[in-house]
Amino acid sequence: MSDMTQVTDGLHFPEGPVALRDGRVVVVEIQSGTITAVSPDGAKEVLATTGGGPNGAAIGPDGKLYVCNNGGFEWHDMQGMLAPGNQPADYIGGRIQRVDLTTGAVEDVYTECNGNPLRGPNDIVFDAHGGFWFTDLGKSRDREMDRGGLYYAQADGSQVTEVIFPLITPNGVGLSPDGSKLYVAETMTGRLWGWDISSPGVLAAPAATPDNLLYDFPGFQLLDSLAVDGDGNVCVATLITGAITVVSPGGELVAVHTVPQYDVFVTNICFGGDDLRTAYITSSGHGLLYSMPWPTAGLALEHGL
Repeated sequence: MSDMTQVTDGLHFPEGPVALRDGRVVVVEIQSGTITAVSPDGAKEVLATTGGGPNGAAIGPDGKLYVCNNGGFEWHDMQGMLAPGNQPADYIGGRIQRVDLTTGAVEDVYTECNGNPLRGPNDIVFDAHGGFWFTDLGKSRDREMDRGGLYYAQADGSQVTEVIFPLITPNGVGLSPDGSKLYVAETMTGRLWGWDISSPGVLAAPAATPDNLLYDFPGFQLLDSLAVDGDGNVCVATLITGAITVVSPGGELVAVHTVPQYDVFVTNICFGGDDLRTAYITSSGHGLLYSMPWPTAGLALEHGL
């Protein structure tokens, strides 16, 4: 079992953790449609209300929080764990939102690409050029589900580009330490992909092929969001097993860190604290945020507060 400490509880399906320099961790609460700051002592403060289903989040070059809003879910109880379901009756559509963490103001940046509505934006990462990559996992309905895709966009709202379509439930997205490689985790296939980046927003080989498969998770393991540590390892939240699984940039299994209280929905990880050696992990089904010392320093993201 991993050396994890519970930071707080009572969150409404937390995801998208972002560690701030003041020691707080900002998380989204997908079920309640809110952005919440968690203090080191576990105290919680709602900073903004986005509506829908705020998911992955990242600080942009303007110091604001950019949020992938999946539009919302139906919600179910699954053996004492909160579980997201199909597209809800009050679905607001997918969107990328910009949130001012000081005032709580929320604005839509993108709702479509090339005339195609965003369906369920999921995770986001900024690069050194001020743009950001994001995944759109899509939504599920009773008898059908969307095909997902990978996108690149400018923070000022001027341009969004569809880079790969389709992908099968693309979820976590991250960049290598030198910014030369992009990683994407597919939820339902249990596959972790890696592509070389040839220029900002452009992949050298924009397709899911055997050459781009970094790691194929064995058995029934579904993948959620991810972060890259300072050594270039890809740290993927692994559904069903309730863990963070660490894969080397060479495609080798490095470690598996399991949460203390079993949760099907371990969804995300970020790094913060002194020298970025503290990992923060969302255990969404139980509404918990954990911290743990990480074996190596995390990767400093492009923008921070």
